[in-house]
Amino acid sequence: MAPLRVALAQINPTVGDIAGNARLIAERTGQAREEEASIVVFPELALTGYPPEDLLLKTHFLDAVGYALEDLASQTHGIVAAVGFPERADDVYNAAALLADGKVAAVYRKMYLPNYGVFDEQRYFQNGQHPGVFELNGVTVGVTVCDDIWEPGPPATTESLAGAQVIVNLSASPYHAGKGFQRERMLAQRARDNLAAVVFCNLLGGQDELVFDGHSLVVDWNGDVLARAPQFEESLTLCTIDPAAVAAGRLRDPRHRTRVRRRRREADAGIPQAEVERLGSLSVDVAAPDEVGIGPVAEPLAPEAEIYAALSLGVRDYVDKNGFSSVVVALSGGIDSALVAVVAADALGAERVTCVSMPSPFSSPGTRADARAIAESLRTEFLELGIEPAMKAYDELLAEPFAGREADLTEENVQARIRGNLVMALSNKFGSLVLTTGNKSELSVGYATLYGDMAGGFAVLKDVYKGWVYRLVRWRNDQGEGELVPTSVLDRPPSAELREEQLDGDSLPPYDVLDQILEGYVEGDLDAGELVRRGLPAEEVERVVRMVDGAEYKRRQAPPGIRISTRAFGRDRRLPITSRYESRVEPREGGRKLRAL
Repeated sequence: MAPLRVALAQINPTVGDIAGNARLIAERTGQAREEEASIVVFPELALTGYPPEDLLLKTHFLDAVGYALEDLASQTHGIVAAVGFPERADDVYNAAALLADGKVAAVYRKMYLPNYGVFDEQRYFQNGQHPGVFELNGVTVGVTVCDDIWEPGPPATTESLAGAQVIVNLSASPYHAGKGFQRERMLAQRARDNLAAVVFCNLLGGQDELVFDGHSLVVDWNGDVLARAPQFEESLTLCTIDPAAVAAGRLRDPRHRTRVRRRRREADAGIPQAEVERLGSLSVDVAAPDEVGIGPVAEPLAPEAEIYAALSLGVRDYVDKNGFSSVVVALSGGIDSALVAVVAADALGAERVTCVSMPSPFSSPGTRADARAIAESLRTEFLELGIEPAMKAYDELLAEPFAGREADLTEENVQARIRGNLVMALSNKFGSLVLTTGNKSELSVGYATLYGDMAGGFAVLKDVYKGWVYRLVRWRNDQGEGELVPTSVLDRPPSAELREEQLDGDSLPPYDVLDQILEGYVEGDLDAGELVRRGLPAEEVERVVRMVDGAEYKRRQAPPGIRISTRAFGRDRRLPITSRYESRVEPREGGRKLRAL
């Protein structure tokens, strides 16, 4: 049995750009053919990009996909291409097409449609009914799409019992911190469970809030990684699989025989068995590989590098795919805007970033100097627009209706809204995208001003807690390019600088405590009592929970931002604005009782 040379085409498609995505698929197919691969595997829904959402409700969109697939197939010779696409038939299916010999040779339909977290596939697709296998140069190959392989049973187990020595998986698995490691463990387990090699090709790129990290893999039948594509980079990764090693492994491991015997007994007893769809027999005339089990194995990124790469890719693709030539960042001299500016410069190039300092009478000389220093270290354009004249104009305009009332949060918010107006004016005039700078800790508790610092088109740190902001800045400063963010920014107590001697700690718990509460309440859906039992201060827990619940209306009006957690605001966490439910710690007679109300 000859070795099978596979190519993983980890590509970055754009949702809705059917023609552009088809060109990308054709280019990678040609490259894989030149590398003498027998099969090239593309990600899930590669032809449309993922997720296409309500574009799938448009018949003309689906028809355009069908025409593009037929055209792609006509160009596919000397190699098999497994391409993800939405199939319009009696219903719409999330499908994998096998293109070979100038035609669509077969189609497999995804069986498990996720409908949790950021996924909404049952809104759009009908599920497939049958596992599918095909023969390629004498090797039996099973086909799965994304969640199909996350299930510990069929379709992968059924395909392996039907003889599949290799199981390919076309995937669009979105990133969150640590996801790559979780996937890798799962795929290794599936390979061991099914005594089959697993070929996993994942999507790459930013799509609105989502980031897809690539990290495609080939895993041998015993769970060893044979090839690993890089994270957050396009690549064509090749690997040679030895089906004879799979066959030998099955001879030595009795589990496969046991499963086959069980299926036979069940069939004899009249118990219905999952039917395997035979997708045909294909052959490709390629040179036999000289070696097997050989492929590049990229080193996984460390946690800070991984999250930073996700933010950079998310910014770059949102800006480029939406046609913006440049971005504007309100650079205050604080830690959050510093990180946004650094990420933007790394992602886009300094020449596409404008940093704007908008000092008020409450801005300290230190933050003003740090803002300029950051822009200079990044070599971005720098503007300084003092807002004191605008503040005086507002004071005069509002003097009569505000007569007899003391200055309060209103005047602070006016400053933030003046700044929001200025960055939006720059955006309108020059066609730049405004990147907002608020982090997840602040957005969680409503420590942000609507139409002020929340004004903009894309929220880079929307899913990044304050503690991680510091970690990422320190990590970036340590990358050997000098101190991009001055130490004074890291050492200075956080402040919005909207009044004299203001500190974030005047209104919020210390960020290390706040982030722990938020991680439990927002990420883990723990109630107030559970948080207190974990050792967090009861008064702070109740205060933070009230602030989080009361700020839902603000978050609904926030711009989209990059998802790096399992519980991002927007697609993941969906709560009503109007709600009287409270989670709190309530004392009772005879002691403290912790319960959610």
